[in-house]
Amino acid sequence: MKKIILSLLVVFASLLANAQIEKPVTWTFTAKKISATEYELHMTASMQNKWHIYSQEIKGDGPVPTSINFDKNPLVKLVGNVAELGKVVKEYSKVFSMNLSYFANKVDFVQKITLKSALNTIAKGKVTFMTCNDEKCLAPTNIPFSIKINAKS
Repeated sequence: MKKIILSLLVVFASLLANAQIEKPVTWTFTAKKISATEYELHMTASMQNKWHIYSQEIKGDGPVPTSINFDKNPLVKLVGNVAELGKVVKEYSKVFSMNLSYFANKVDFVQKITLKSALNTIAKGKVTFMTCNDEKCLAPTNIPFSIKINAKS
């Protein structure tokens, strides 16, 4: 009987713990065709109210900057750096004792690419980001992604 009660308590505790996991940022990943061989890869973050993620340009010992890393693909050539499209907020953070740049509500990270062949392919990689609100920050998160590139459409 003790084992049954203990098992039920463990199950209840794990359900309660899972219910408290916060995920204030959702990501979408898409490809936009620009020309026969040029595309834009869009990694778009949408944040819940009062949450934000940091720019790629954070330097020093502050929060973890957003970073986007692509797996090597012989059919894909990255062109330039990842651009940040969104309303950037720049302000001094008392918590981190430094000037910071971040995005609230929504930001679109865009990487231009050129295909080396007219074959369909997939761009894979991961986004690393840290999200905070006025009260707390969550641990940095890694989100793997896979973007289909339909070269023949």
